[in-house]
Amino acid sequence: MDKIAVLIPCYNESKTISKVVKDCQDAIQGISNSKIYVYDNNSTDDTAKLAKEAGAVVRHEYMQGKGNVIRKMFREIDAECYIMIDGDDTYPAEEIPKMAEYILKQHYDMVVGDRLSSSYFEENKRPFHGIGNKLVRGSINFFFHNDIRDIMTGYRAFSPEFVKLYPVLSHGFEIETEMSIFATVNNLAVKNHVIEYRDRPAGSESKLNTYSDGFKVLRLIFTLYRNYKPLRFYGFFALVLLVIAGLVFIPHVWIPYHLTGKVANMPTLVVCGFAVIAAIISFYTGLLLDSIQRKERREFEFRLHEIHFLIKKNH
Repeated sequence: MDKIAVLIPCYNESKTISKVVKDCQDAIQGISNSKIYVYDNNSTDDTAKLAKEAGAVVRHEYMQGKGNVIRKMFREIDAECYIMIDGDDTYPAEEIPKMAEYILKQHYDMVVGDRLSSSYFEENKRPFHGIGNKLVRGSINFFFHNDIRDIMTGYRAFSPEFVKLYPVLSHGFEIETEMSIFATVNNLAVKNHVIEYRDRPAGSESKLNTYSDGFKVLRLIFTLYRNYKPLRFYGFFALVLLVIAGLVFIPHVWIPYHLTGKVANMPTLVVCGFAVIAAIISFYTGLLLDSIQRKERREFEFRLHEIHFLIKKNH
């Protein structure tokens, strides 16, 4: 088992990967039994070759997508502390020992490299990326009530318990959002660590598409909110249906009936009845799924204790 495993997912990063690997080597120098792993994701340039020449352990993931790469990393590597950093040279590798200390000594489950509290908005030259990051952060902090300050950062540290229990469901760049929500809903200890951010060097291009990937992230937030907070989600729709039914029923059915003693708008009454039935079904769907979700949380706590026991035993 490695003391610190530095994990670098890569796709066509030949311009920067050698420097990133060497910077990581300098950062973990003196920390025994620590390694740097570069996982190449079907690069068409010399990324894998240059990473190997720089001294990294190079492995390959042939299913395209950052989420697929991270799934393989987490499955294959055993370490006391995991550091995930992008291969584009936008993150300061010298922060690795500080982030690892939060995991190894203070026993946090995830440390988030917070770009947005430092130089991100000055350094990032890609239009709408800053707005997108703020939108995603605001959405998650509102819906899930947490204080993670940089949801989409690719610079993170993880405990072995987090790595071995985290179910990777996303295939692409929405993986960081999924990690943040997973940590929040399972009450894992998260630490924000402010880092300096620098934009990509000349000739290096981002693989993130502002619009299509941004839409995937927002869709993921919607899906995970439905999955993790079903009572609130379906309860909201139940409330909306009841309000609509009431606003239509009172002026068009109840008041005329009160004045004349006759139902003047029978179709409206039928529609309102179906709306109320749909609201009841939606509410009880939320109750049922909420019960299932609570059971899954209890099972997660049992699995967390089991993983923690096995890790301590292996040490």
